[in-house]
Amino acid sequence: MATPNHVQVMIPLPHADQISHCNNMISVPENEMENNEIDYSQRAQWLRAAVLGANDGLVSIASLMMGVGAFKEDAKAMIITGFAGMFAGACSMAIGEFVSVYSQLDIEIAQMKRDKRNNGLINDDNEEKEKLPNPFQAAMASALAFSLGAIMPLLAAAFITDYKVRVGVVVAVTTLALVAFGGVGAVLGRTKVVRSCGRVLVGGWMAMAITFGLTKLLGSADFGI
Repeated sequence: MATPNHVQVMIPLPHADQISHCNNMISVPENEMENNEIDYSQRAQWLRAAVLGANDGLVSIASLMMGVGAFKEDAKAMIITGFAGMFAGACSMAIGEFVSVYSQLDIEIAQMKRDKRNNGLINDDNEEKEKLPNPFQAAMASALAFSLGAIMPLLAAAFITDYKVRVGVVVAVTTLALVAFGGVGAVLGRTKVVRSCGRVLVGGWMAMAITFGLTKLLGSADFGI
């Protein structure tokens, strides 16, 4: 009885270079994965400065205008006072942010030098220098954010002559802007929108109400002047 012939089939194994090439095609490089991920901690720093500056400008100038309106119904007085407050507030925010960030920069540089000295390193790391805060950028961003927030109630009241309508428009525009700032901050920071908007809105209303009420009280008081 004849036995069947066994046919040997030679299957070529892939070369080591081909295996490495396939692995590179399948796997995602680690640096690309890191670049695709969002650094929320770094975003939070800029988000805090921008939202804080804009919200501060909006609430401060709106409250200042409400305070002047509680004592004097003249539109010119409200507008000039608002612009004076915007200029002073923007300069104050810029200087304060510059000094604060510069202090942080000095501390981080001193810490980097201590770490390099303790680890026996001599060369500077460019990546670490790029991560250091920039006082000039922080100052300009804070001043710009404050001005953008402050200009909203000023533009709302600039062309309205009637006192009651002007006050109502300032409150309405400020309310909408507060809700917008709270929503933007919540979306970018991945937090709850309703809670963020409510917190910002209540704080702004309280600032305007307290300023209006205290100024009204002081305006009606007799100081013998």
